[in-house]
Amino acid sequence: MSLPKARLGNSDMEITRVGFGSWGISGPGWRYAWGPQDDEESIATIRHAVEQGVNWIDTAAVYGLGHSEEVVAKALADLPEADRPFVFTKLGLAWDENDPASPPVRDMSPASVRREVEASLRRLNVERIDLYQVHWPAEDGGPLEYGAETEVTSADRVPGTPLEEYWQVMADLKAEGKVREIGLSNHEVPRLERAERIAHVASLQPPFSAVNRSAADEIAWSRRNDTGVIVYSPMQSGLLTGAFSRERVAALPEGDWRSGHPDFTTGLDANLAVADALRPIAARHNVSVAAVAVAWTLAWPGVTGAIVGARRPGQVDGWLPAATLELTAADLDEIAQSIERSGAGEGPARA
Repeated sequence: MSLPKARLGNSDMEITRVGFGSWGISGPGWRYAWGPQDDEESIATIRHAVEQGVNWIDTAAVYGLGHSEEVVAKALADLPEADRPFVFTKLGLAWDENDPASPPVRDMSPASVRREVEASLRRLNVERIDLYQVHWPAEDGGPLEYGAETEVTSADRVPGTPLEEYWQVMADLKAEGKVREIGLSNHEVPRLERAERIAHVASLQPPFSAVNRSAADEIAWSRRNDTGVIVYSPMQSGLLTGAFSRERVAALPEGDWRSGHPDFTTGLDANLAVADALRPIAARHNVSVAAVAVAWTLAWPGVTGAIVGARRPGQVDGWLPAATLELTAADLDEIAQSIERSGAGEGPARA
């Protein structure tokens, strides 16, 4: 199938408006797992997305502690070169092999970057990574605390690295041909400006959804600076699919990181109210609630594409119409009003 595409910033990559996110297929046994997942089903899901026209996959070394990258490689192994999607991955979160349940540590020291790029190239079975992204700012070092607060005893295990130092190493990797383009994820405007003075930021990957709108300033900066934007969690980790309820949240399997996250606990009622408000719009367009949630992010000025996860092939079919869905001004006004009524999240409700 042919899906609409947009140029990623000023790069030479034309990407579909939706891309496949592979956090959810990373498997169990690590701190931010989504619970049990069958690798063969994951491979079938990736292949289905590609067959439907999706031309990029986003992953990260830390997803499954290397496992997600390996699954992506297996899914793409026998595809003809002309049919292979772009592969984007991220670095900068180091883990303890002896304690996979411990929080990964933000490490962008030059030596660690060099180790990581070689490991990702090997796991992905590619000679060059299409887009290599710094997962989180690493100037303070220490562990990643994502979601519910945790008690950390290893905060100073890895010292921080100045952004100017690690971004220069990223630029060097591009010059050496190990990566095609370099980008930043979860970096705010002041850091983006510092990085841009060293080497162009080809892309930004922020969280963005009708619930989490806090990256609006970073998206606006990217638009002004010819930087592509690929947003993650446009369905707010499943909450905006229309399939969640309090009962389903209570039944999340052991080992699913979402069960302790504020979005699924203290913020649940407000978030579900936003999802419910998307239902009549979905009905008018004859698409799923998930497709409307993703299309809302794509309608935001400056957003190039959205990373959308799936753990089964059928889930791809649910959000794929977002790639071609054009929400009307009235739709966007209606969603903005529902966001404001719910009190969900932070940031502007309308561009």
